[in-house]
Amino acid sequence: MNTFTAIEIVRTLLVLALVYLAYVDFRSFRLPDFITLPMIAIGLIFNCLSPWKFTGFQDAFTGAVIGYLFLWGLNFIYRAAKKQNGIGMGDAKLLSALGAWLGLSALPGILLVASIGGLFGGLIWLRIQKKSLQTAFPFGPFLAIAGIIELLWPQILQTWIQSNPL
Repeated sequence: MNTFTAIEIVRTLLVLALVYLAYVDFRSFRLPDFITLPMIAIGLIFNCLSPWKFTGFQDAFTGAVIGYLFLWGLNFIYRAAKKQNGIGMGDAKLLSALGAWLGLSALPGILLVASIGGLFGGLIWLRIQKKSLQTAFPFGPFLAIAGIIELLWPQILQTWIQSNPL
């Protein structure tokens, strides 16, 4: 198997896993641990041992840890202020998996795209569902879509920003 084919197979499998997770979260408000946790481990192993790695192991490990801790920390602050969870820990595990696969440097772009998508997509979803702004909506699909964008077009947001200064 040549290098191009192997890396494309890995990308395709990762995209399929992310699409599946987006679908499951959209339908059930759950991101199953039996998929997200192995994605973290496999991403770390892939970036440690594979000749086709997407990032270095240290960047992958740091991305996995920071990805989880960032959303866990946001939820901790929200829970302290509002006495309820603001984001599911499945989302934190999914961001950790994306960090394990794509590295720490990919996380800001993923979070920005997912947040903007979540803002607009969530408002549209709430409107279609005829729900109030206090109603929960799934964030995982937006993380998954942002992860797919980063996987297929790495650093596209940073490149665009640098080439179009304000």
